[in-house]
Amino acid sequence: MPIFLLLAALSLSAQTSESFSYQVEWRLINAGRTDMTWDRGPGGYKAQLKLFSAGLVSRLFKVNDIYDVQGTTDLCAQNARLQAEEGSRKRDTVIRWTDRKSHYLERDLLKNETILEKDLDTTGCVHDVLAGLAKLRTLKDLQPGQRVILPISDGKKLAQARIEAQEREKISTKAGTFHTIRYEAFLFNDILFKRNARLFIWISDDARRLPVQIQVRMRIHIGTVTFTLDKVEPPTEAMKK
Repeated sequence: MPIFLLLAALSLSAQTSESFSYQVEWRLINAGRTDMTWDRGPGGYKAQLKLFSAGLVSRLFKVNDIYDVQGTTDLCAQNARLQAEEGSRKRDTVIRWTDRKSHYLERDLLKNETILEKDLDTTGCVHDVLAGLAKLRTLKDLQPGQRVILPISDGKKLAQARIEAQEREKISTKAGTFHTIRYEAFLFNDILFKRNARLFIWISDDARRLPVQIQVRMRIHIGTVTFTLDKVEPPTEAMKK
């Protein structure tokens, strides 16, 4: 499920290591957890994101996804791998980006066959979905009423994705209460992903620019999936008190 790869975090210093945990809610029930580690240094960035379904959702549609990615210090994507167990499917996807191209290879592990292999022309530096949203943490000057365009690719497709800063909101989580700016990232509706949905990201309006909450609003018969921060390392000042 590509929508679950939309969580991201990036510190602004030259050398960082952070980890984030999110509670996932669907239709007001606990749907699972998402854990992410992020490391950035002089050699570039690397991140791992894990998504696990839980409870009723696991009985309906079990999800066990692991996404690994690495790239340059400028957040240009280089290599990614998605190991996905979703319902009755088990897939392995490898993506490689170079200066002007990407190569996408998705395999069905149960059938031992290639689902899709594709080469795509790109425009130089592009962000994978994690680094693209991570870039948002660096955009301190992006205030409500303003927008930015970012080149984002999932290996199969390249989008000049619009991100709009919309409103200031206060969000309470297990990790603390945060003053945030809500952004909308236009990646769905066949821009990058086919699914009809809207994506909202709440970033703390402070020095750390933490990704406090992420929400995917789909058609009413599917519902809304919300990722809410409940743990971060290093901890926030609110958690230290």
